[in-house]
Amino acid sequence: MTENEAREEICRVGRSLFERGYVHATAGNISVRLDDGFLITPTDACLGFLDPARLARLDAQGQQTSGDRASKTIALHTRIYAATRKFDANTACVIHTHSTHCVALTLNEPGDELLPALTPYFVMKVGHVPVIPYHRPGAPEAAEQVAQTIERFGTAGTPIRAVMLTRLGPNVWHDTPAAAMAVLEELEETARLQQLAQAARPESLNADQIDELRRTFGARW
Repeated sequence: MTENEAREEICRVGRSLFERGYVHATAGNISVRLDDGFLITPTDACLGFLDPARLARLDAQGQQTSGDRASKTIALHTRIYAATRKFDANTACVIHTHSTHCVALTLNEPGDELLPALTPYFVMKVGHVPVIPYHRPGAPEAAEQVAQTIERFGTAGTPIRAVMLTRLGPNVWHDTPAAAMAVLEELEETARLQQLAQAARPESLNADQIDELRRTFGARW
């Protein structure tokens, strides 16, 4: 993907997420890793109304070279790119949102992981979603914990594609903006199912069912 293509794709994905209610107001951000740096949505930008020419452009060291002022979460995004490279060198997009149902699940003593293995497609397309304890937006401690968590799960043989920042929202990553958006969509819809079914206390898929998905589809769980 060329830089111009990446600019257009960031804006297309941002608009799609905004129009379908996955982001609101000026919450959320999208970045893409280039061969020689990064693109990221500007601080306080609405993802539904992005201008490709005004996206923040940073060099390989994370120093901004053009565009509107970069979102403060670029520090977290660059840590994610660096940490995931060992387990998936193709990771090239990170999306952060304040997705309603995901955030709601962290408001009352969340566990170590956001969701159990509720559906086959959650197991296949998303996998484990570790919960990161609350830190203020942009806190370097959060970025450090995310990087450590990526390393821990990857080393254990279950590389992750998402983390959940308590009271803030998920960060998801994949090879392209479209693929990262699909992870986010599956994650948010599973969180919505969990909330809808909480009164019934749904059981997760069992170990044999998860193993079958892993063997058949290469599930990430």
